[in-house]
Formats: sequence, C-alpha cells, structure tokens
Amino acid sequence: MNVFINDIPLILKKASEKVYKHEYDLILKASDHFTSKDLIGDVLIKDADILLIDRIVRLMEVKKLKKLRSLTLVASKKTKLIEHLKDQFKIVNAAGGLVLKDGQILMIYRLGVWDLPKGKLNKKEEVEAGALREVEEECNIQVEVVDKLPKTWHSYAYKGKKILKKTSWFVMNCTDDSLIKPQAEEFIEEVRWMTPDEVLEVLPKAYTSIAFIVRHYLQSLKTGKV
Repeated sequence: MNVFINDIPLILKKASEKVYKHEYDLILKASDHFTSKDLIGDVLIKDADILLIDRIVRLMEVKKLKKLRSLTLVASKKTKLIEHLKDQFKIVNAAGGLVLKDGQILMIYRLGVWDLPKGKLNKKEEVEAGALREVEEECNIQVEVVDKLPKTWHSYAYKGKKILKKTSWFVMNCTDDSLIKPQAEEFIEEVRWMTPDEVLEVLPKAYTSIAFIVRHYLQSLKTGKV
C-alpha cells in the first residue's frame, strides 16, 4: 500500500518481505524513543503496530517533516494495520492514466503542478471506465487501456473530514489527439506530450504520488514488468 500524507510516502510492508538496509538513512524499532526531528531521509521502522501507526499518522498530518523523504513501516500483521488506517478516513475512489503516444507521455499542468489526468469516479462507475472518461474529458483525446499500474492513496482534509483518496492507475495508448486541449473547468492550463527525459525534468514540480507512478512505469520499461 502506497499512502501519501502531506505528499510524503508512507509505505507498509509485511515482516516477511525483503528489506535492504542500505536503502534507508535511519532504522528504528517501534519500541525506540524518537521524535519528529529524528525522522530524516528514508526511514524504516520495524515491529509496527496500531499504536505506532496512529502516532505516525498524527505526526505526518500535523508536523512539517521537511527532511523526511519516505517512511516505511514493517509489520507482522500488515492487513490489520491497513484496515485500521482506512478506518480513520472517509475513502474516495478515483482513477487516471499514464497516456502514451510514440514513446512520449502526456502530462498536464494544473494549479502550478505537473500532473497526470485523473479524477473521482461516479457512483457505481467501473474503475476502468472511469479512468478512460476522466482522461478523455480532461485532455479531449481518445484513449484505450493497455495495462494496470499500482494504486496510490493520498490523504487530505475537506470540510473538517479526513479523506483518503484511492486512485487506480492505468497505462493507456492515445488513439486520437487531433482535438487535444486542456479542460479549463478542471483548472488545467496545459496538456503537453513529453519524452521520458523531459518528464523526469519536471517531476520535482509534481506531486510525490505522480512521481511514484511515472518512475514505476519508466522502471518497468527496463524490467519488462509493470
């Protein structure tokens, strides 16, 4: 599960999953004493439980953890922790696409941030159908789904409620962009085809969850696995 709280990735792993210690700047146990000031770089915390995840979520929501790049929690009961985490939020479902044409990726510029086309699903709408609809509406193009990408979850507050948005992502091919234009009603200022190198250049000006999806896709080109 890839959760983004205040644009910082919170990653939950099973205790049985392989962990490479050299990938982390700090490794702690849930029983260790630490404060928000200790959370610098990529941090791993072992033996995570419900008490720890409640504390971590509060820290990430309230504190400005500017030096924290990512936080990974390792738990023996990962599923139980995920369900407990979800119970703290209202779940909203969304879907979107990483759209391809001639080796280029379609990026949109919205509210000062580079993004991928996506949006909330309508009530009882199928996920794939919703992803197609959102991409076609936001960019005025025609697309088809060719593969799935990992889901992302990100939290935000709306009218005093804690929201956790689950976004299902798909790789798509563009079949017609002859009438391409940004959907102004969704505050999209620009729709642009970019080479992978150009996309990597603008990722620092994108949400962390979007960078995660793009980098996952580009890495899949090397491994052959999406």
